[in-house]
Amino acid sequence: MTTTTVVNPVLRVAPASPAAAAAHFRASLAFHTDVSDVAAALAADGDPGFAILDSRSTESWDQGHVPGAVHLPTALIADQAERLLDKAVPVVTYCWGPGCNGATRAALALAELGFRVKEMLGGFEYWVREGFAYETWEGPERRATDMLTAPVDAEDCGC
Repeated sequence: MTTTTVVNPVLRVAPASPAAAAAHFRASLAFHTDVSDVAAALAADGDPGFAILDSRSTESWDQGHVPGAVHLPTALIADQAERLLDKAVPVVTYCWGPGCNGATRAALALAELGFRVKEMLGGFEYWVREGFAYETWEGPERRATDMLTAPVDAEDCGC
């Protein structure tokens, strides 16, 4: 009789050592930020210390964008980034949302030009879903917080 051992799919590949995990997650935070942290930094008094860049099309920008963002579609970065952005200031890129890699492509294009850059995880979708104000071609807007993406009755999620 043959016995079959069922392998837990989570542990099929063993977790990394604590040192390797720490290095990985530290590196991840050097490349990424999230909507909530960007919103908090932009809402604080004074200069947030970074520029925020919307890498989507003009039509998408008009539909809605983060207040204070620079509009620079990815295809135009090579020609216009150095005129619109200061290389001494880190840049945070965003696009539509987690299903889109436009912010990643924009971050790559900026990094290749010598900019320090991070990608905003969640993109414009999560900016709106977390209840932050945004601007459209018609003016400012804000939607109610989606309780599946952010705490409704708390200032932050505690993470």
